Amino acid sequence: MIETIRWKDNRVLMIDQRKLPREEKYFVCANYRSVIDAIRRMVIRGAPAIGVAAAMGVALGARSVRAKRIDLFQERLSRICEEIKAARPTAVNLAWAVERMERLVADHRSEGADTIKTILFRESEEMLKQDIRINRSIGRHGQALLKDGDCVLTHCNAGALATGGYGTALGVIRAAVEKGKKIRVIADETRPFLQGARLTAWEMMKSDIPVTLITDNMSGYLMYKGEVNAVIVGADRIAANGDVANKIGTYMVAVLAGTHDIPFYVAAPLSSIDRDTPTGDQIPIEERPPEEVTHFQGKRIAPDGVAVKNPAFDVTPNRNISGIITEKGIALPPFGSSLAEMF
Repeated sequence: MIETIRWKDNRVLMIDQRKLPREEKYFVCANYRSVIDAIRRMVIRGAPAIGVAAAMGVALGARSVRAKRIDLFQERLSRICEEIKAARPTAVNLAWAVERMERLVADHRSEGADTIKTILFRESEEMLKQDIRINRSIGRHGQALLKDGDCVLTHCNAGALATGGYGTALGVIRAAVEKGKKIRVIADETRPFLQGARLTAWEMMKSDIPVTLITDNMSGYLMYKGEVNAVIVGADRIAANGDVANKIGTYMVAVLAGTHDIPFYVAAPLSSIDRDTPTGDQIPIEERPPEEVTHFQGKRIAPDGVAVKNPAFDVTPNRNISGIITEKGIALPPFGSSLAEMF
């Protein structure tokens, strides 16, 4: 199993996803600011993985607070939590994880700062283990949607690298293979950060699951040729009505799947569902640096001075989604009611 993130000697280790697939190196975070830096710079990415990283960042941040008076301790830790929540705006798991840690602080306020620091450390460890359990449950539910011999197209990376381990969309594929089904995968390259080319292809090959890499503009052609049986993607945030924010290009794939009568599934934990956001129109979309589009491996590939748009995510309307696979089961349209029942 790929270890995306873990504790070691009171530091947080993350596999540096910027260096994959050529190098398997770990990025070491000795303090909460280095966790924020890792999230912003895409050392670690994927909504569930960012959530785990955020929780570990809070635990590191708590250790850096020297105040013994509980009111001062809470005040300073609260500022740290706000810094961590601001690292990336779209993935709701980040804020969810930080707020879960803040509730623990409030619940154990009477026990003192030192005890709270230990509690936060243990909670971050439990959140990592819980995420892997949740992913396996998503996989168990989702694999029933796949038939022996299916070819599944996926966009971006929603595997072990995007989570604490095992994966959401790729977890469904893994679970189907573990059931004895022969499943093939088509991975969109996922420009501009190439998560499909660098990460999904790498994960599938490490798991001995047949994978074919394609450019982002090939998926419609392969659907037309009958080479895709299902599409499964992850999610960074799901609105209460079932609109899904995921890596840029997901909406395009969903529209193409609908045109060709191919089921389009989203696999995500309940923590990715933002019940306070009514529709996808209210989901904030992160704009990434233009250099990700104008440069490749440090070399400019576009004219100097060209205008660039680089939104990291798009929103797929609920009408384009066949089902949302969670650890509690598969939500079907209408999603406003089926997702609410999950809670």
